[in-house]
Amino acid sequence: ATLYSTTSAPVEVSLGWSGFLYEDTFTAGRSSTTTAETLDFANASSSYRAGRVAHVAVERGRAQVAALLNANPGEIIFTSGGTESNNAAIESAKRLWPQRNQLVVGATEHPAVWEPAQRWEAQGGRVSVVPVGQDGSIVLDVMRSALGPDTALVSIMWANNETGVLAPMAEIVEIAHAAGALVHTDAVQAVGKVPIDLRVVPVDFLSLSAHKIHGPKGMGALYVSRRVRFEPLLLGGGQEGGRRSGTENVPGIVGLGMAAELMQPPHQAFVRELRDAFERRVIAATGAVMNGDPQQRLGNTCSLCFTGLDAAGLLILLDEKGVCCSAGSACHTASLHPSQVLEAMGFAAAHAASTLRFSFSRFNNIPEVLQAADLVIEAVAKLHDLSAGGPVMIN
Repeated sequence: ATLYSTTSAPVEVSLGWSGFLYEDTFTAGRSSTTTAETLDFANASSSYRAGRVAHVAVERGRAQVAALLNANPGEIIFTSGGTESNNAAIESAKRLWPQRNQLVVGATEHPAVWEPAQRWEAQGGRVSVVPVGQDGSIVLDVMRSALGPDTALVSIMWANNETGVLAPMAEIVEIAHAAGALVHTDAVQAVGKVPIDLRVVPVDFLSLSAHKIHGPKGMGALYVSRRVRFEPLLLGGGQEGGRRSGTENVPGIVGLGMAAELMQPPHQAFVRELRDAFERRVIAATGAVMNGDPQQRLGNTCSLCFTGLDAAGLLILLDEKGVCCSAGSACHTASLHPSQVLEAMGFAAAHAASTLRFSFSRFNNIPEVLQAADLVIEAVAKLHDLSAGGPVMIN
């Protein structure tokens, strides 16, 4: 059985109609992995021959993920995704260092860090939130002043999930370690999109998700440095060396490993060219405003504010044309809550309500992104006409 296949055209996605353009690769990039017969793998913890074969596949996947990060395979723990990895890292720090009750997080963290931080506080701990500037960059001086002898963990995302803004992780690690604190980074958006060398930037914990690098959904990993102790979040059968119990998801691990192997830095220059071509065309025609640092951001990310227009209305028009994008984080798009990220950057709620996020991958090409840009320009013009009370024609 083939779990994931790339035999179909990678950009034209057949969902009952043609011309479907996927411009939201932040949410869940299309799978690039092809793993034959993985559905038949036995339990990787079993001692019979089929189990040993599955175990070899698991360990190969572990080595592939480790190679992407320049880590040791023994430092990789397989999980169900970034959310579990984030929770596991934060809970471990809290349990191992009860005498250090402070957690430091960034103001634009994903809910998978933000909500565990709220629980940390509800259970008697202290949480300090480091602000960001209007460009989305962490204010390092504030972070430095927030650290003290009771700081257990600093958790700062490597790349923001809405704006793509990159954190200066090397400086963050240096500052935190100097204060005696551990460092966790939610690198779900960064892995495979920017070079990550954990021997050069020695974070203590790093979270990643398979589907953000075109692997299977429901699969992830947590890097735990050999320098630190780790208290497991899930107890039970003692899989993953006792660090994460639960029967190994062999097909998911194989898919994650292959996806990690296929993620090469040369793709990113190409993806950045796609993003820039889209962005130039849309901004020139609509006057849209880009959110975030124009230089220190992921090459696949485009967060645009269409001032005065309702992002939800634009989403409907673009969806009718087959263009997928999102209003902020896809985790919250359906809830219609204002973007916490843009609010933390100092923007008014009206600005956030007019913002759309587009993202791209190596499976796109220039003609497609320019077509998507033209569809965005057309949708913006139609929404302007509708707002002005003029006639609106939707083909």
